[in-house]
Amino acid sequence: MDKREGNRQNNLSMCIYLYCVTDKMPSLERIEKDFGAKVYSVSWNNLYAVVGSVPEDEFSKENLKKNLGDMEWLETRVRIHEGVIEGVMKNACVIPFKLATLFNTEDNLKAMLEEYSLDIKTNLRDLEGKEEWGVKIYLSMEMLKDALLKQDEGLSAIDTEICSASAGKAFFLKKKKEGLLSTIINERINGYGQDSFERLSKQSIRSCINKILPKEVTERQEDMILNAAFLIEKEGVSSFVAVVDSLKMQYHESGLFFDCTGPWPPYNFVSFQSSAI
Repeated sequence: MDKREGNRQNNLSMCIYLYCVTDKMPSLERIEKDFGAKVYSVSWNNLYAVVGSVPEDEFSKENLKKNLGDMEWLETRVRIHEGVIEGVMKNACVIPFKLATLFNTEDNLKAMLEEYSLDIKTNLRDLEGKEEWGVKIYLSMEMLKDALLKQDEGLSAIDTEICSASAGKAFFLKKKKEGLLSTIINERINGYGQDSFERLSKQSIRSCINKILPKEVTERQEDMILNAAFLIEKEGVSSFVAVVDSLKMQYHESGLFFDCTGPWPPYNFVSFQSSAI
């Protein structure tokens, strides 16, 4: 889309939707073909903002709140948003912006680029040659319980007592076993998560722990016990994945499942804030 087309759409109550910023001229033809999203770049001070034009009414405060509750609308917008950013990432380092980052005019967009120019360029230099990867760990509680009942000596000792105890004593021993099992489960979950995070962090430049997602979001039967992001040198990705594979083998019988994905736009490792990020 050329600038004249963008201006015509602005006259028709359109606003500018910001996807990401890079310091290299982006190639956008393939992105438009893959996602059907009309995107173009706005340049300012050796930075390139990858943007599109969207209906102002659709993204008004009232309508946006309503649309965010519409799963079909949200899934479509997220797919386009992430697809455009990941398309630019193939050939350039990017600063990704959150969903529905909007500007009324190109002048407003350029003013933001000017205000945060130094921070954006510093972040781009820091992120050059690196990738963000995510690791989510899920736990099958039944598999963990079965493993502990077979392996833990304390639980086995209580089982032995129960077999020879009277009915009354057996009742209290079973309660004791349930309490001990609950304590051990919590300890193991914390230990497995911490061990995994620390070992993966050693393979990365920076790392962070994000919010645990509920089953309604993950659509998995297992509970999520770790949701982490890692910033990795591109040449170190294979070593990082090898550690993930090692953890998978080590903890499989304990009911842990690892979901390693990437590269992702580096949302977790952009170290500046603006009113529009």
